Amino acid sequence: MPQITVDYSQTIAPVFDRAGFARALHEATVEIAAAKPEACKTQFRASAYTAFGYEDPEEPGHAVVHVTLGLLTGRTEETKAKLTEAVLELVRRHIENDDDFVLHASAEVRELDASYRKF
Repeated sequence: MPQITVDYSQTIAPVFDRAGFARALHEATVEIAAAKPEACKTQFRASAYTAFGYEDPEEPGHAVVHVTLGLLTGRTEETKAKLTEAVLELVRRHIENDDDFVLHASAEVRELDASYRKF
């Protein structure tokens, strides 16, 4: 815990500082949600194909980033909202965009199910 997944359009891979984002995200998660640094784990999954509205998916005009943070129960709604806001700000800081594309970013904090186990 926490289990963090970052899904993003592959087209932004060259301008997405994933290492810097992960480090900053782990720091924010420790600070805001009282996670332990060694417990923070983030997986990045590049999507080879992203469709947006009715636009041609072959046109690189839009990029999508969605961050899901799975935490053990016990965080307040205020803490979860503060963490998602921090995540969105970190996305802005770690993706270099000179108006080459429209970035659609979202984040959610969810509670891990009671069946969650790890080793």
